[in-house]
Amino acid sequence: MFLDEAKIWVKAGDGGNGSASFRREKYVPRGGPDGGDGGRGGSVKLVADPEKTTLLDFRYRRHFRAEPGGNGSGGKRHGKAGEDLNIPVPPGTIVRTLEGELIADLDAPGKSVLVALGGRGGLGNVHFATPTNRTPRIAQKGEPGQERWLKLEVRLIADVGIIGYPNAGKSTFLGATTRATPKIADYPFTTLTPNLGVAAVGDQIITLADIPGLIEGAHTGVGLGHEFLRHISRTKALLHLIDGGIPDPVQAYRAVNAELALFDQALANKPQVVAVNKIDQPEVRERWPEIERAFREIGVDVLALSASTGEGVPTVLARLIELLEEVAAAEPVNAPTAEEPVVLRPKREREGFVVEREAGGFRVIGRRVERIVSMTDFANEAGVAYLQRQLKKLGVTDALEKVGVRPGDVVRFGPIELEWVS
Repeated sequence: MFLDEAKIWVKAGDGGNGSASFRREKYVPRGGPDGGDGGRGGSVKLVADPEKTTLLDFRYRRHFRAEPGGNGSGGKRHGKAGEDLNIPVPPGTIVRTLEGELIADLDAPGKSVLVALGGRGGLGNVHFATPTNRTPRIAQKGEPGQERWLKLEVRLIADVGIIGYPNAGKSTFLGATTRATPKIADYPFTTLTPNLGVAAVGDQIITLADIPGLIEGAHTGVGLGHEFLRHISRTKALLHLIDGGIPDPVQAYRAVNAELALFDQALANKPQVVAVNKIDQPEVRERWPEIERAFREIGVDVLALSASTGEGVPTVLARLIELLEEVAAAEPVNAPTAEEPVVLRPKREREGFVVEREAGGFRVIGRRVERIVSMTDFANEAGVAYLQRQLKKLGVTDALEKVGVRPGDVVRFGPIELEWVS
């Protein structure tokens, strides 16, 4: 598990229970029902927080619960609504179900997505009074809050992605041009997680991401490939750094671009600034005319720099600014900005239901029916009788009888199992 992937479990708050209370005052001996409703449970949201850069926090905490709603009470006092739980995640977080279905792409700071809806509060007995039943002793339980497992994946949002083989000098360049402090050492895969930095070029600000080194086979997952190739997808342009001390810089350039194309052709089509690093080393400086000529022969303009001494770095940054301006000018004017917060709303409930025969009994599937059953207080005879009337009214009883339900059979409504008695 890398720092850019995580699995978490979220549970919205259960709704509070309704109250079965009656008005009792000295001069009102036969007061009517006055039980208040339960409060709605808190919902769970994911919010893109610009202060977050990795999913490291979720290594130590994977279970999140929102606050339940308060119970109703006499005097028609409603329970307090549970407080929503906002979970901060890095901008660029993609939210999926464990099956891989996309829920949301939080690709801008401040965007949020509702991932678990709080349960409804149960109704108090004031709602069950009728002309023929003025003293209802029925009150609903709160609806359970939604719960689910989620898969989170971070794709860095940066203007420029720095790519190249391990030890090409990507981290050194990032550290030299920004305030980022990446780990730097002379062995492969020093960078195990992408690093972000912000560089000021005159009055221009650009964000750079140091992408861990690519090797042949990265598109198949070799050498951390799959975990980090996807980070490049959000960048507007690429800085392709090549170690000038290797025998064939052109071959290295081609190999890295081939890995990009094999993973996603759109990555290989991103505009690049190509630069040969370590020009401060005498053998590289001596070979520079030869290297420059070899790149020119394949139609690539190449720059020389030394990330460690700073030589050529301003030229590379200036060229990146020009490239980003060209990319911005080429973007459609009417491209959507997607600045509005993303909100995942629960699907509209279907009024219908289906009855399925399964091992050991029957199952009734239908959001409304399941909710009514889950909010029934089975310790209350009046509540159970009310449920039976509701199932009859909705057609559930007739549907079960048509498929052959008999007294003693088990009938399941969501997680609740009931023994059929009529």
